[in-house]
Amino acid sequence: MDQKQLKIEAAREALGYVENGMRLGIGTGSTAEEFVRLLAEKVAAGLDVVGVPTSERTAALCGELGVPLSTLEETPELDLTIDGADEIDSELTLVKGGGGALLREKIVAAASARMVVIADKSKLVETLGRFPLPIEVNRFGLRATELAIAAAAKKLGLSGEIKLRMTGSQPFVTDGDHFILDASFGRIPDTRALSNALHAIPGVVEHGLFIGLASAAIVAGSGGIETIHAVR
Repeated sequence: MDQKQLKIEAAREALGYVENGMRLGIGTGSTAEEFVRLLAEKVAAGLDVVGVPTSERTAALCGELGVPLSTLEETPELDLTIDGADEIDSELTLVKGGGGALLREKIVAAASARMVVIADKSKLVETLGRFPLPIEVNRFGLRATELAIAAAAKKLGLSGEIKLRMTGSQPFVTDGDHFILDASFGRIPDTRALSNALHAIPGVVEHGLFIGLASAAIVAGSGGIETIHAVR
């Protein structure tokens, strides 16, 4: 199976967690979109759910395919969130934000009783950091924030290029009207320390380290589906 088919298989397995009447957080990205397509088929066949999308892109796809939607203001407590990830370690700490929706994704995940991650096996890593860490930042004071991030990382023994995400010739703008800095720190041995250090920087809105949020990960590989459960 190619990578797209593996994503579809992981998404199909995740449907087994969805029950009638659920309030669902619906993630962003290519794997989450496969889940939306499969979910829409179930909705068309009579499944009664309401979804809270984590991005305008996901909202548009749900609308196009007929998945009923709500907002987190209208539905502030969710039963389950299904979302993808850019990296997953053995403790189910994640790197997310490659699709640019990390702030809303984290808010929705935190509002959910459970978060199930869907991915192909290439996303499993021993230590996070192969994928650049997305950091959502306020536009104001961008350069000062970038320098503060670099200084905080240096104190933790981390270094590497911190690059403003671009779309063509213009900076990428999130749904929250922020910029994203992609930090190529390499291996991140202490994710909690880095998370705390980044949250202490005023210009940082949020970062792509998801710690203690995922309850399970459904990982599709050439040998089949593996489900990894978080140990709390």
